[in-house]
Amino acid sequence: MRISDALASQRPFFSFEFFPPRDDAGSRQLVAAIEALAPLRPAFVSITYGAGGSTRARTVALAKEIQREIGLTVVAHVTCIGASRAELRALLDELARAGIENVLALRGDPPAGSQFVPVAGGFEHASELIAMLRRNYDFCIGAACYPEKHPEATTPDADLSALKTKAEAGADFLVSQLFFDNAQFFGFERRVRSAGIDLPMLPGLMPITNFSQIERFVALCGASIPPKLRVEMNARKGDVKAVEDLGVAYASMQALELLQGGVPGLHFYTLNRSPATRAIVSSLLAASAWRPFGPRSITTP
Repeated sequence: MRISDALASQRPFFSFEFFPPRDDAGSRQLVAAIEALAPLRPAFVSITYGAGGSTRARTVALAKEIQREIGLTVVAHVTCIGASRAELRALLDELARAGIENVLALRGDPPAGSQFVPVAGGFEHASELIAMLRRNYDFCIGAACYPEKHPEATTPDADLSALKTKAEAGADFLVSQLFFDNAQFFGFERRVRSAGIDLPMLPGLMPITNFSQIERFVALCGASIPPKLRVEMNARKGDVKAVEDLGVAYASMQALELLQGGVPGLHFYTLNRSPATRAIVSSLLAASAWRPFGPRSITTP
């Protein structure tokens, strides 16, 4: 199914992101995670690249396998980094032949410690890739957005201008970078709408299961951790179960507030693990949390 069609018709709308494993143990973990999350009927699963486009072949193979063997709708990540236009066309042709209808078009991240440099004959910006996709293919095209701005953007206004360029190039929907402060997302959403960008936007959530790992992620992607959450996480250092419990509880509260605030759905960064995401989504489904609260009726005996 095309994501634009799913967004117009499907509630609740949940999606899960995975990355290609590097070894057999990772493959087993990934299969177990997908099998555990599949009964939640995600609207789609997305498959990432490694930094620098290092897992491009595995991304394509995994996307094809999940859609063919498991029957889930797949959004395949496609990045500009490390690939010429001709190489990207060959990859996109392969995805189209496999029946994959949806792609997330990204510039891509360079390996740690280096700067992005387009290859000869490649694209410099995601907007250029989106424009090529719109001209030559019939994919439903997703693009990334950054509630706390892209780390390389000079200002929030410059980042918003880049997002508008991606929308005008032909993007169909947006997926946000992870964040831990819903006020940041809702403020960003208001600015996006005021700029005339009306694409559906899925907030991206990452349940905290390893605080040191999350601290590394936010340092790379330009997100922030609210001070009170940081204090509570630091108080649980050395207690893996306590960190996971707080991470699930916090992400559940985030998810509920976002759904009640009118977002069309939620995108979960799973890190190829299922328990935290499964617990959060299962509780949201059990509570029908995507439905707005009605007026409360108070009766007296």
